Amino acid sequence: MDPLHQFQINPLFQIVLGGYDVSFTNSALFMVVAVALIYALLVVGMANKSMVPGRLQSLAEVSYEFVAGLVRDNAGHDAKPYFPFVFSIFMFVLIGNMIGMIPYTFTFTSHIIVTFALAATVFVFVTILALLKHGLHFFSFFMPHGAPVALAPILIPIEVISYVMRPVSLSIRLFANMMAGHTMLKVFAGFTVLMISGLGALGFVTGLVPLAINVALTGFEFLVAFLQAYVFSILTCLYIRDALELH
Repeated sequence: MDPLHQFQINPLFQIVLGGYDVSFTNSALFMVVAVALIYALLVVGMANKSMVPGRLQSLAEVSYEFVAGLVRDNAGHDAKPYFPFVFSIFMFVLIGNMIGMIPYTFTFTSHIIVTFALAATVFVFVTILALLKHGLHFFSFFMPHGAPVALAPILIPIEVISYVMRPVSLSIRLFANMMAGHTMLKVFAGFTVLMISGLGALGFVTGLVPLAINVALTGFEFLVAFLQAYVFSILTCLYIRDALELH
C-alpha cells in the first residue's frame, strides 16, 4: 500500500567492481527493455518497407516525421545534423514513460539520477557545440545584446546562473511529473480497493466513483508521459538553437 514502494531500486544481479556497487538493477533492466523496444520499432519495423506500411512501419515513420518537424520548427534548418541526438532523447524518454504505465514495471524516468544524466548530456552537448561553432565568442551569450556595459556585473552572473541551471530544471521537470503522477495513481488505486473491500455490496457501488476517477487519471497520466517527452525534446531543440545562433 506504500505509494512510494514502486520507485524502490532493487538489484537483480549483485556486481561489485573496485569496491563500488555497480549491480544490475530493475531500473537498468527497463532501460535495456526501452532500448530494445526502440530498436524493434525502428529496425525491425522498417526491415520490410512497403508503399502500404504496416503498423510498425507506420509508427516508425510517424515518430521520425514528428521529431523531424520538432527539430525543424524549434531549432532551425541548421540543426538537421543533430536530429539523431534529439530523436534518441525523445524516444528514450517517451518509451521509458510509457513502460512505467504498465503494471508491475518500473518507471526509470521517475528517478532524478536518470533524468539529470539525460539533462546533463544535453547540457554538455550544446555547450561543446556552441564552443566549437563560435569559439570564445560563445561567452558573449552571457551579455544580452544592447544592454548597457555598466550592468554587466549584474547581468553576466544572472545569465551564467540561468545557463548552468538548465540541466537542473530540465531534469526536475521530468522526474517530478512522473513521480507525482504515479504516486497519485497508486493512492487512488489503494483508496478504490479499500472502498470496495471494506463496505461489502455498498462498497462496490461507492467504489465506482474513485474507480472512474482512477481510470480518468490513468488516461491523463498517459498524456503526461507523452507531453514530458515532448517538452524535454522541445527544450533540447531550443538549447541547440541557442548554441547555433547565440541568442
